[in-house]
Amino acid sequence: MTPQYMMAAGAPKPVAPFSHAVRVGPWLFVTGQMPTWPDDDDRPLPLGVEAQTRRVMDNLKIVLAAAGCDLSHVVQARVYLTDFARDYQAMNATYRSYLAADRLPARTCVGVTGLARGALVEIDLVAYRE
Repeated sequence: MTPQYMMAAGAPKPVAPFSHAVRVGPWLFVTGQMPTWPDDDDRPLPLGVEAQTRRVMDNLKIVLAAAGCDLSHVVQARVYLTDFARDYQAMNATYRSYLAADRLPARTCVGVTGLARGALVEIDLVAYRE
C-alpha cells in the first residue's frame, strides 16, 4: 500500500512541516491539531481549555471530513495537556461531548511541558475506514 499524504482544504495551516493526515489502506493517521483558527492563523488562541478543546475537535473534524471520515471512524486518540492536573476534567467533558457514548476510541492522555503557540491542548487521531 502506498501512503497518501493529505492537506485538508479549510483546515488550519500547519505550524510545522507535516501533512494534515496520511492514509495507508483503510487507516488514517491525523496529525495533532492545535486550537488555531482555520480562517485566520494570526488570531489569538481561544481562552481556556474548554474553548481550546472545542477548537481542536472542530479542526480534527475538518481534517477527517476531507479524508471521507468522521469521528465515528476514530479508533484511537492521543491528548496532550500542558497542565494535566488543572485541565484534565474540563478537557474530558468537552472531548466527550463530541463522541457517541457507544463509540469511544481507545485513548492516551499525557501531560507535556509545552505545546506550539502556547496551546493548552493538542489531540491527534487514528481512524479506520474500509
